[in-house]
Amino acid sequence: MKRLMLFLSVFLLALPMATTVLAGDYGKQKVVYHVNYDNPKQQAGALRNIQNHINAVGAENVELRVVLHGNGLSMLTYPESLSKTKLKQANATDQMQAKVDGLKSQGVQFNVCANTLKGKKISREDDLYNVDQDAIVPSGVAELAHLQAQGFTYIKP
Repeated sequence: MKRLMLFLSVFLLALPMATTVLAGDYGKQKVVYHVNYDNPKQQAGALRNIQNHINAVGAENVELRVVLHGNGLSMLTYPESLSKTKLKQANATDQMQAKVDGLKSQGVQFNVCANTLKGKKISREDDLYNVDQDAIVPSGVAELAHLQAQGFTYIKP
């Protein structure tokens, strides 16, 4: 009987901690996702990972950035712009745009590499979906290093 009472006491004391862990109490997070590939399925998977991350942590508990450079800019490049650029893919379809908009509405920031814009002859205004001037960073890889130095956790889905 004493063993049962001891077990129940320990169980009842541990229950709030277990509930907290099961509820996904991850605390505040700063995370940067790195996209430099043009495969549309892989890019859609990355956006799904980001949404799952937000669902687990809560939009109010996470500061999320997506840094796009190289072939990763295809995520935001209009298909009709493909012939004007030095990209092999242009994946900014209606579905991709809706996913990006959904993430932006939850506070996700998308940063685009100026070096890639220049090197691949991509016009921010004409070729990319919903990219403001303040989303352009001088260098995608330098931005990744800068954010990591600021305490952002690096993820490459």
